[in-house]
Amino acid sequence: MGWATCYENVLPYVFAIETPEGAGSGVFFMYNDTKTYAAVATAAHVVDHADTWKLPIKLRNHNTGKELFLKDDDRVLFVDRRRDTAAIMFLASLLELPQEVLPLMAANKYKPIGTEIAWVGYPSIAHPNLCFFSGRVSAFLMSDDSYLIDGVAINGVSGGPVFSLSDKDQPMLLGTVSAYMPNRIRGDALPGLLRVQDVTTFHETINTVKSIDDARKKKREEEEARKLQEQQSQSGSDAPASATPADGAQPAEGAKPA
Repeated sequence: MGWATCYENVLPYVFAIETPEGAGSGVFFMYNDTKTYAAVATAAHVVDHADTWKLPIKLRNHNTGKELFLKDDDRVLFVDRRRDTAAIMFLASLLELPQEVLPLMAANKYKPIGTEIAWVGYPSIAHPNLCFFSGRVSAFLMSDDSYLIDGVAINGVSGGPVFSLSDKDQPMLLGTVSAYMPNRIRGDALPGLLRVQDVTTFHETINTVKSIDDARKKKREEEEARKLQEQQSQSGSDAPASATPADGAQPAEGAKPA
């Protein structure tokens, strides 16, 4: 029970991410409206070089072990360099993914100082093992929507999911690992703080994709209405000019686009 169960519940959503320049971690966090596309969140610095130079990105799901090799034309990247977050969007049918996504922390809220949270990722010193970490919220930085955590992160964990323990030991996504900030005194690296980017950009990506879905849906509705109107016009031209319904009512007008 507790964190052990929560860890097991987050595993189907966890991804290892590789590019020609390095590796990191990620988490599946969204579908589009029709579940034809899915997206994996990570840290921007994990995929930034691959995005800029249109290099391939490889995703590997932790639970299934299945890999997805994404060329530039196979993906859409939403990159926020200021917040060090990125979302990799691809066709959902290319991988076996959970039917439902994990709950997200509300964009206008954050966990209180002192709250225990956890994160997972693939540290380079323990390759290829997935490792679990935990710590407590030390501060929340309003200026850039990020947490400072009393905990550690190692190269390779960047982009990994950060989550809290919710009802029935289910994980709630709080953000992704960004960087570890060591305390350097006179050249020595002493214990520091972990920086975690919160879910603000997750919600922004979801809203952007929803807007695209809504635009596509509206376009389909307009096309269907236009075709219906053309069919009705064609039917009307084939009938005698004086023909009217038996009850004297006028023919219904074609529906206008919403």
